[in-house]
Amino acid sequence: MHQRTFMLSAIIGNSPAIVAVKCLIEQVAPSDATVLVRGPSGAGKELVAKALHELSPRSKHRFIPINCAAIPRELLESELFGHRKGSFSGAIGDHKGRFELAHNGTLFLDEIGDMPMDLQVKLLRVLQERKVDPIGSQQSIDVNVRVIAATHRDLEKAVAAGEFREDLYYRLNVIPLALPSLAERKEDITELFARFAEMEKRNGDAPVRLSRFSQAVLQQYEWPGNIRELQNLAHRFTALYAGQEVDLRNIPETMLPPKMLDTMMTLAEDFPAPSEAELNPEDSHDFEDFGLPNIEGIVRMAQGIPTLPDEGLVLKDHIAQIERDIIHEALQRTAHNVSQTARLLSIRRTTLIEKINKYELTHSAQSA
Repeated sequence: MHQRTFMLSAIIGNSPAIVAVKCLIEQVAPSDATVLVRGPSGAGKELVAKALHELSPRSKHRFIPINCAAIPRELLESELFGHRKGSFSGAIGDHKGRFELAHNGTLFLDEIGDMPMDLQVKLLRVLQERKVDPIGSQQSIDVNVRVIAATHRDLEKAVAAGEFREDLYYRLNVIPLALPSLAERKEDITELFARFAEMEKRNGDAPVRLSRFSQAVLQQYEWPGNIRELQNLAHRFTALYAGQEVDLRNIPETMLPPKMLDTMMTLAEDFPAPSEAELNPEDSHDFEDFGLPNIEGIVRMAQGIPTLPDEGLVLKDHIAQIERDIIHEALQRTAHNVSQTARLLSIRRTTLIEKINKYELTHSAQSA
């Protein structure tokens, strides 16, 4: 019972959609039935596969994952079924495939929808006969493996388009398990972020927190990258604002997904922006009081984005300096050849000469 509770608690959330997934996992895990997990990329399909394995009678044996889309076709066959020494160029020794490694355990075939058609035929034979034929071997090897497959693709459409074998589809789709996208389980976002923040925190720091406005934005955002995108955001905020409460309005735009900015605009009127001192009264002076740039300045400088000084600037002079620097760099790149520099900058040669004289770069320019 303790293991069952532990494994299901790794699947975070209590929304109706995710509760239904947990119930189905509990129901089918004890069987040997093949499961096809379907859901968008980043939704947590491998976590579901691991829970199915750990709650099954095979949990004392190995869980072996393989991403069918990440391995080139010429290597995928060997990775799945193994090979014998000398069977092809570079086969300097015998190699056990994933089916052999997963014997008595569970094999997780991630992104099965991207498997080449010729390997689909061989996979179907293994699933039917429970035997593998390593490349270069004359003898089949018995395997006792539970298979869990996953895909983000619509396999029915792939079958109709001739891109996926129909017989393999039915062989895999014994127990279909649909994993919802994060947009379909928004009730879980706050709990998920808190768990990720706890995981990412540094030693001695409190986990990063979200302001009410930030929580509202995360609830409204559509999350095209699903849980993986949310976890990346928690990691980013922890790196930049360790132990602090984060308000998205105080974060550089380059640190946020572009579409999240649109969500922020729609919610801005409902949440008055707090002052920096209200946001982090104990930390609001951390950078400025020690003569260091604020985090936004650090981020913009690191990404090569010009920053506006607090005292302002003369825009005309600033633009002129940028133009001078670019012309100077172009002259250096062309060994100070005016004609080549003009072509590099896509301007007339006479215009370039005028600017060289204007910026007093004449000492380095050659008219060739």
